[in-house]
Amino acid sequence: MPRIRRIAVTLIELLVVIAILALLVGLILPAVQKIRGTAARIKCANNLKQLGLASHSYHDTHDGLPPGCSFQNGLSAQPHMSWHNRLLPFIEQNAIWQQSLQAFAADRFFLTPPHYSNLERVVKALVCPSDRRTQSPFDFRVFKVAFTDYLGVWGTDHRHRDGIFFLDSAVRLTDISDGTTNTVMIGERPPSADHALGWWYAGWGQSKDGSAEMALGVRELNDHPRYTTCPRGPHQFAPGDDANICDTFHFWSHHPGGANFALADGSVRFLTFAANSLLPALATISGGEVVDIP
Repeated sequence: MPRIRRIAVTLIELLVVIAILALLVGLILPAVQKIRGTAARIKCANNLKQLGLASHSYHDTHDGLPPGCSFQNGLSAQPHMSWHNRLLPFIEQNAIWQQSLQAFAADRFFLTPPHYSNLERVVKALVCPSDRRTQSPFDFRVFKVAFTDYLGVWGTDHRHRDGIFFLDSAVRLTDISDGTTNTVMIGERPPSADHALGWWYAGWGQSKDGSAEMALGVRELNDHPRYTTCPRGPHQFAPGDDANICDTFHFWSHHPGGANFALADGSVRFLTFAANSLLPALATISGGEVVDIP
């Protein structure tokens, strides 16, 4: 009988192979994560681009940009409705918009059953793919709520209506004397840690004005009666954390180093946190400042 020669691997060789594989995995995983992060940032920027162009389409139709939050001293037909909601027909979501109108016609208070189906509806164009919390609605037991990562720029803070989106705003592009290329219109800020702020459909915000709900100042003040443990501010553009309730009061994102902003001309820029000092000038529509966006 011929003898069969078997090829064996020694323990040392096996350990060397395992070590090489571990090294390769250690090199590949960060690269894969970086690529995914870059793709998510690009997708996020594209969402903001859509919202910027939709804002211009709304302006062409209604001769002005949508109000940041609607109220009109209680006379609005859709009290506390967000600017996101009014842009729905311009981001190919007209069916949801019609349902919103029907719901408000049935009951003007947005926390009632006619609104529940839309209140919990996740609109992909309104959420950043890097934010896991906004990919599904949060269950408050009585109803569910969907969120947005994109807030309109109120201006300096919610006491100074010097930006584009604020309570009952009706800004025209011609009102932006600082120039549409030098004025930020929409920026990133994930929902609050307690899920109380950041609702896209409608909301009260800090003082039933939509502040920190669907619009935010770049030097926002904390006047919310619930968040007494947070500094009053002014809060500034800086890194944030999902678990920190105080990060509700400033723009930030899940992208490393900064956040995406849509400008009033419809373009989108990624601003690093180093641009924080420029934001007060970029947030106002007629401050007369001359700013070069990095």
